[in-house]
Amino acid sequence: MLPPRQVLLLPESRRFAGQPLSKAVARALGRADPMPQAGTGEQAQLQRWFDLLPRGWPMAAITRQRDAGDAALHAWLRADPAYVRPDMTGARVLAIGELGLSADEAKALCAALGPLFGDAGFPISAPNPARWYLALPPEARLPDFAAPEAVLGDDLFLHLPEGPEGRRWRSLLNEAQIILHNHPVNAARIAAGRVPANSLCFWGAGRLPDQVRCRLGDVRSDEAQLASLAALSAGVAANAGELLDLRGSRDWAAVEAELLPRLPGVDGAGLVLDFADGAGWWLRAGQGWRFWRRPLAGLE
Repeated sequence: MLPPRQVLLLPESRRFAGQPLSKAVARALGRADPMPQAGTGEQAQLQRWFDLLPRGWPMAAITRQRDAGDAALHAWLRADPAYVRPDMTGARVLAIGELGLSADEAKALCAALGPLFGDAGFPISAPNPARWYLALPPEARLPDFAAPEAVLGDDLFLHLPEGPEGRRWRSLLNEAQIILHNHPVNAARIAAGRVPANSLCFWGAGRLPDQVRCRLGDVRSDEAQLASLAALSAGVAANAGELLDLRGSRDWAAVEAELLPRLPGVDGAGLVLDFADGAGWWLRAGQGWRFWRRPLAGLE
């Protein structure tokens, strides 16, 4: 099947529950073809539109290439700064990556962590204050790490790596948390009413793929993962279609501001609304004749 001409990447459909649809959009979605239920979550959503060779999802190396341009030198693991707050039942992960750290703050914190991870064989660096990296030696054996979207908002202890290799990384995380807790940068952030970077989130291990191919040629996004994939897939696309990232939208009216102008130009290849929960619709030319179908009442 040919890919669509346009794709709008959207958050989970429940984010728009109770928000009204315009008459034109309600009618168009009511007559459109529902997509088969697909995989849920950020990785599954992006994998619907990107193919990597060899297979895998080494997001640390992919974003490292955009951040520093040296991803081919090593395998990589993200070690993003995180904010964890103890509560009655454990330790809640309230933020990962985007903590508002300055470049100087990130540099100082990584310098303090340097001996810990350097002695373990995993040099740490922060080419971007929100994205920290560990360079991995070829012989590194890693446990399975949970994706940030699974950890965020949940109890940290439910997502710690398991098994013999997991034990080593739990120990490294515990030592890193002590170093971060005692660091003057975090003391100053707390005194100023800002959240501290008091933990790390390990994820995205792997080497830079040999090829990244997108099913559409024009990718529009400022989000780090999608923009990094797009940079690697430049010139390797199935067609000249458009992939527009609207996953940050919370207001359905903002989505319709992008969707409505595109409706008159929908052709046989069509336009897909792709939601992060695996739901979706495929709008194509000719569906307007399905006058017996009722307008969509709303999103759930």
